[in-house]
Amino acid sequence: MLALTSSAVLAMRLSSPVMQMGAPVGAARGAATSYTGGVVPTRGPMSSDKAILVQGGSLRTWSYRSPAVEQVQVVLSTDGRPLDADIELWHGPDNTPCKMRVYVENGQLRPFSAVIETPRGPNTVAIRNIGQIEFPIAANVIADQVDSPSPDCIQASATIQGGALRTYPFDPTVDSVQILLKTDGRPLNARIELLQGPNNNKQVIELYTEDGLDRPFFCVLETPGAGNVVRIVNTAPVEFPMTAGVVPGSINQEMGSGAILGGDVVLGGDARW
Repeated sequence: MLALTSSAVLAMRLSSPVMQMGAPVGAARGAATSYTGGVVPTRGPMSSDKAILVQGGSLRTWSYRSPAVEQVQVVLSTDGRPLDADIELWHGPDNTPCKMRVYVENGQLRPFSAVIETPRGPNTVAIRNIGQIEFPIAANVIADQVDSPSPDCIQASATIQGGALRTYPFDPTVDSVQILLKTDGRPLNARIELLQGPNNNKQVIELYTEDGLDRPFFCVLETPGAGNVVRIVNTAPVEFPMTAGVVPGSINQEMGSGAILGGDVVLGGDARW
Protein backbone atom coordinates (compact mmCIF):
# COMPACT_ATOMS: atom_id res chain seq x y z
CA MET A 1 0.00 0.00 0.00
CA LEU A 2 1.29 3.43 -0.93
CA ALA A 3 1.93 5.80 1.90
CA LEU A 4 -0.39 8.78 2.01
CA THR A 5 1.20 12.17 1.77
CA SER A 6 0.68 14.75 4.48
CA SER A 7 -1.49 16.91 2.19
CA ALA A 8 -3.77 13.95 1.37
CA VAL A 9 -4.16 13.08 5.05
CA LEU A 10 -5.00 16.70 5.82
CA ALA A 11 -7.62 16.76 3.06
CA MET A 12 -9.25 13.61 4.45
CA ARG A 13 -9.48 15.13 7.92
CA LEU A 14 -11.14 18.30 6.70
CA SER A 15 -14.95 18.34 6.53
CA SER A 16 -16.84 18.89 3.30
CA PRO A 17 -17.36 22.52 2.29
CA VAL A 18 -20.52 24.18 3.57
CA MET A 19 -22.13 27.23 1.96
CA GLN A 20 -21.99 30.20 4.33
CA MET A 21 -25.27 32.15 4.23
CA GLY A 22 -25.49 33.97 7.54
CA ALA A 23 -23.55 37.19 7.07
CA PRO A 24 -24.53 38.03 3.46
CA VAL A 25 -28.22 37.36 4.08
CA GLY A 26 -28.22 39.48 7.19
CA ALA A 27 -26.57 42.33 5.34
CA ALA A 28 -28.99 42.05 2.43
CA ARG A 29 -32.00 42.04 4.74
CA GLY A 30 -30.76 45.07 6.60
CA ALA A 31 -30.19 46.93 3.34
CA ALA A 32 -33.62 46.02 2.02
CA THR A 33 -35.24 47.21 5.25
CA SER A 34 -33.46 50.56 5.13
CA TYR A 35 -34.62 51.11 1.53
CA THR A 36 -38.28 50.24 2.03
CA GLY A 37 -40.32 52.70 0.00
CA GLY A 38 -37.35 54.00 -1.93
CA VAL A 39 -35.85 53.39 -5.34
CA VAL A 40 -32.94 50.98 -5.41
CA PRO A 41 -30.87 50.13 -8.51
CA THR A 42 -31.20 46.51 -9.48
CA ARG A 43 -27.43 46.24 -9.88
CA GLY A 44 -24.60 48.25 -8.45
CA PRO A 45 -24.25 50.18 -5.18
CA MET A 46 -27.48 50.67 -3.26
CA SER A 47 -27.54 54.46 -3.21
CA SER A 48 -30.39 56.58 -4.53
CA ASP A 49 -28.48 59.86 -4.06
CA LYS A 50 -25.83 59.36 -6.73
CA ALA A 51 -26.27 59.05 -10.44
CA ILE A 52 -25.27 55.81 -12.14
CA LEU A 53 -23.30 55.81 -15.37
CA VAL A 54 -25.09 53.97 -18.18
CA GLN A 55 -22.70 53.12 -20.99
CA GLY A 56 -23.79 53.18 -24.62
CA GLY A 57 -25.85 50.13 -25.56
CA SER A 58 -26.41 49.02 -21.96
CA LEU A 59 -29.50 48.77 -19.74
CA ARG A 60 -29.95 49.67 -16.07
CA THR A 61 -33.06 49.13 -13.94
CA TRP A 62 -34.38 50.64 -10.72
CA SER A 63 -36.84 48.44 -8.80
CA TYR A 64 -38.92 49.00 -5.68
CA ARG A 65 -41.69 47.09 -3.96
CA SER A 66 -43.39 49.56 -1.67
CA PRO A 67 -46.87 50.64 -2.85
CA ALA A 68 -46.30 53.94 -1.03
CA VAL A 69 -44.14 55.14 -3.94
CA GLU A 70 -46.68 56.49 -6.42
CA GLN A 71 -44.34 58.55 -8.62
CA VAL A 72 -40.64 58.78 -9.36
CA GLN A 73 -38.50 61.37 -11.10
CA VAL A 74 -36.04 60.34 -13.79
CA VAL A 75 -33.05 62.61 -14.38
CA LEU A 76 -30.65 62.02 -17.28
CA SER A 77 -27.58 64.05 -18.22
CA THR A 78 -24.25 63.82 -20.02
CA ASP A 79 -20.93 65.66 -19.97
CA GLY A 80 -21.93 67.75 -22.98
CA ARG A 81 -22.42 64.97 -25.50
CA PRO A 82 -25.74 63.93 -27.09
CA LEU A 83 -28.24 61.94 -25.06
CA ASP A 84 -30.31 59.16 -26.67
CA ALA A 85 -32.23 56.83 -24.38
CA ASP A 86 -35.29 54.62 -24.01
CA ILE A 87 -37.20 54.81 -20.71
CA GLU A 88 -39.78 52.19 -19.80
CA LEU A 89 -41.96 51.48 -16.78
CA TRP A 90 -42.41 47.77 -16.11
CA HIS A 91 -45.47 46.83 -14.06
CA GLY A 92 -45.76 43.07 -13.94
CA PRO A 93 -44.68 40.56 -16.58
CA ASP A 94 -44.95 41.81 -20.18
CA ASN A 95 -46.75 44.99 -19.06
CA THR A 96 -45.26 48.36 -20.05
CA PRO A 97 -47.82 51.05 -19.17
CA CYS A 98 -45.45 53.94 -19.95
CA LYS A 99 -42.49 54.31 -22.27
CA MET A 100 -40.68 57.15 -23.97
CA ARG A 101 -37.80 57.83 -26.34
CA VAL A 102 -35.63 60.80 -25.36
CA TYR A 103 -33.10 62.68 -27.48
CA VAL A 104 -31.14 65.71 -26.28
CA GLU A 105 -28.50 67.48 -28.34
CA ASN A 106 -26.47 68.51 -25.27
CA GLY A 107 -27.17 66.57 -22.08
CA GLN A 108 -25.18 68.97 -19.92
CA LEU A 109 -26.82 72.17 -21.12
CA ARG A 110 -30.31 70.64 -21.24
CA PRO A 111 -30.58 67.68 -18.83
CA PHE A 112 -33.74 65.59 -19.08
CA SER A 113 -36.07 65.53 -16.07
CA ALA A 114 -39.50 63.88 -16.04
CA VAL A 115 -41.93 62.47 -13.48
CA ILE A 116 -43.36 58.99 -14.07
CA GLU A 117 -46.49 57.90 -12.22
CA THR A 118 -46.06 54.50 -10.54
CA PRO A 119 -49.32 53.60 -8.79
CA ARG A 120 -49.99 50.13 -7.41
CA GLY A 121 -46.42 48.88 -6.91
CA PRO A 122 -44.19 47.02 -7.35
CA ASN A 123 -42.72 48.74 -10.41
CA THR A 124 -39.41 48.84 -12.25
CA VAL A 125 -37.96 51.74 -14.20
CA ALA A 126 -35.70 50.62 -17.06
CA ILE A 127 -33.31 53.04 -18.76
CA ARG A 128 -31.48 51.92 -21.89
CA ASN A 129 -28.76 54.00 -23.47
CA ILE A 130 -29.31 53.42 -27.18
CA GLY A 131 -26.46 55.71 -28.16
CA GLN A 132 -22.97 54.64 -29.09
CA ILE A 133 -20.46 53.49 -26.51
CA GLU A 134 -18.71 56.87 -26.73
CA PHE A 135 -21.81 58.59 -25.30
CA PRO A 136 -22.46 57.45 -21.70
CA ILE A 137 -25.40 58.78 -19.70
CA ALA A 138 -25.59 59.70 -16.01
CA ALA A 139 -28.98 58.40 -14.80
CA ASN A 140 -30.75 58.85 -11.50
CA VAL A 141 -34.21 57.86 -10.28
CA ILE A 142 -35.58 59.76 -7.27
CA ALA A 143 -38.59 58.72 -5.19
CA ASP A 144 -38.65 61.55 -2.64
CA GLN A 145 -39.02 65.29 -3.24
CA VAL A 146 -40.40 64.76 -6.72
CA ASP A 147 -41.18 67.85 -8.81
CA SER A 148 -44.86 68.71 -9.23
CA PRO A 149 -46.64 71.05 -11.67
CA SER A 150 -47.44 74.53 -10.48
CA PRO A 151 -51.05 75.75 -10.19
CA ASP A 152 -50.51 77.90 -13.29
CA CYS A 153 -49.45 74.82 -15.26
CA ILE A 154 -52.57 72.92 -14.19
CA GLN A 155 -54.91 75.82 -15.00
CA ALA A 156 -53.26 76.47 -18.38
CA SER A 157 -54.30 73.08 -19.76
CA ALA A 158 -55.75 73.29 -23.26
CA THR A 159 -57.13 70.54 -25.49
CA ILE A 160 -55.09 69.24 -28.43
CA GLN A 161 -57.08 67.01 -30.77
CA GLY A 162 -55.65 63.84 -32.25
CA GLY A 163 -53.28 64.59 -35.10
CA ALA A 164 -53.04 68.29 -34.20
CA LEU A 165 -50.09 70.28 -32.90
CA ARG A 166 -49.59 73.41 -30.86
CA THR A 167 -46.54 75.64 -30.42
CA TYR A 168 -45.52 77.69 -27.40
CA PRO A 169 -42.85 80.38 -27.95
CA PHE A 170 -40.99 81.69 -24.90
CA ASP A 171 -39.10 84.83 -23.98
CA PRO A 172 -35.28 84.65 -23.60
CA THR A 173 -35.70 85.33 -19.87
CA VAL A 174 -37.34 81.89 -19.41
CA ASP A 175 -34.76 79.39 -18.18
CA SER A 176 -37.06 76.36 -17.95
CA VAL A 177 -40.54 75.27 -19.02
CA GLN A 178 -43.10 73.06 -17.28
CA ILE A 179 -45.09 70.62 -19.44
CA LEU A 180 -48.09 68.62 -18.21
CA LEU A 181 -49.89 66.18 -20.52
CA LYS A 182 -52.94 64.09 -19.64
CA THR A 183 -56.16 62.63 -21.04
CA ASP A 184 -59.59 61.65 -19.75
CA GLY A 185 -58.52 58.04 -19.29
CA ARG A 186 -57.66 57.17 -22.89
CA PRO A 187 -54.16 56.33 -24.13
CA LEU A 188 -51.71 59.19 -24.51
CA ASN A 189 -49.42 59.38 -27.54
CA ALA A 190 -47.46 62.59 -27.98
CA ARG A 191 -44.28 64.09 -29.34
CA ILE A 192 -42.65 66.96 -27.46
CA GLU A 193 -40.03 69.05 -29.24
CA LEU A 194 -37.86 71.90 -28.05
CA LEU A 195 -36.77 73.99 -31.02
CA GLN A 196 -34.30 76.85 -31.20
CA GLY A 197 -34.46 78.08 -34.74
CA PRO A 198 -36.24 76.69 -37.82
CA ASN A 199 -36.47 72.89 -37.57
CA ASN A 200 -33.54 72.84 -35.13
CA ASN A 201 -34.51 70.23 -32.54
CA LYS A 202 -32.60 70.62 -29.28
CA GLN A 203 -34.69 68.06 -27.42
CA VAL A 204 -37.28 65.48 -28.55
CA ILE A 205 -39.51 63.22 -26.42
CA GLU A 206 -41.73 60.55 -27.96
CA LEU A 207 -44.21 59.49 -25.28
CA TYR A 208 -46.72 56.67 -24.80
CA THR A 209 -48.93 56.16 -21.74
CA GLU A 210 -51.71 53.59 -21.60
CA ASP A 211 -53.91 55.81 -19.37
CA GLY A 212 -53.36 59.55 -19.48
CA LEU A 213 -55.57 60.12 -16.43
CA ASP A 214 -54.04 57.49 -14.17
CA ARG A 215 -50.52 58.17 -15.46
CA PRO A 216 -50.20 61.81 -16.60
CA PHE A 217 -46.84 63.01 -17.87
CA PHE A 218 -44.96 65.92 -16.34
CA CYS A 219 -41.50 67.17 -17.27
CA VAL A 220 -39.30 70.25 -16.98
CA LEU A 221 -37.33 71.34 -20.04
CA GLU A 222 -34.30 73.60 -19.73
CA THR A 223 -34.52 76.46 -22.25
CA PRO A 224 -31.29 78.48 -22.15
CA GLY A 225 -30.74 81.19 -24.74
CA ALA A 226 -33.19 82.95 -27.02
CA GLY A 227 -35.66 81.76 -29.63
CA ASN A 228 -36.95 78.72 -27.74
CA VAL A 229 -40.23 77.20 -28.94
CA VAL A 230 -41.97 74.14 -27.49
CA ARG A 231 -43.99 72.14 -30.02
CA ILE A 232 -46.41 69.43 -28.86
CA VAL A 233 -47.92 67.02 -31.36
CA ASN A 234 -50.76 64.64 -30.52
CA THR A 235 -49.67 61.62 -32.55
CA ALA A 236 -52.82 59.64 -31.65
CA PRO A 237 -55.91 59.41 -33.92
CA VAL A 238 -58.63 62.05 -33.74
CA GLU A 239 -60.59 59.90 -31.25
CA PHE A 240 -57.90 60.42 -28.60
CA PRO A 241 -57.63 64.10 -27.60
CA MET A 242 -55.34 65.24 -24.81
CA THR A 243 -54.85 68.32 -22.66
CA ALA A 244 -51.51 70.12 -22.47
CA GLY A 245 -50.34 72.73 -20.00
CA VAL A 246 -47.12 74.56 -20.91
CA VAL A 247 -45.95 77.45 -18.74
CA PRO A 248 -42.59 78.98 -17.75
CA GLY A 249 -40.92 77.14 -14.90
CA SER A 250 -38.15 79.54 -13.85
CA ILE A 251 -37.37 83.10 -14.89
CA ASN A 252 -33.92 84.65 -15.07
CA GLN A 253 -34.49 88.10 -13.60
CA GLU A 254 -30.96 89.23 -14.47
CA MET A 255 -31.50 88.59 -18.18
CA GLY A 256 -31.99 91.98 -19.80
CA SER A 257 -31.33 93.68 -23.09
CA GLY A 258 -27.66 94.09 -22.24
CA ALA A 259 -27.33 90.40 -21.42
CA ILE A 260 -28.99 89.47 -24.68
CA LEU A 261 -26.68 91.67 -26.72
CA GLY A 262 -23.65 90.40 -24.88
CA GLY A 263 -24.48 86.70 -25.06
CA ASP A 264 -26.75 85.63 -27.90
CA VAL A 265 -26.65 86.62 -31.54
CA VAL A 266 -29.38 89.13 -32.46
CA LEU A 267 -30.62 88.89 -36.05
CA GLY A 268 -32.49 91.57 -37.97
CA GLY A 269 -30.48 94.65 -37.03
CA ASP A 270 -33.28 96.12 -34.91
CA ALA A 271 -31.45 95.93 -31.57
CA ARG A 272 -31.10 99.09 -29.51
CA TRP A 273 -27.51 100.42 -29.41
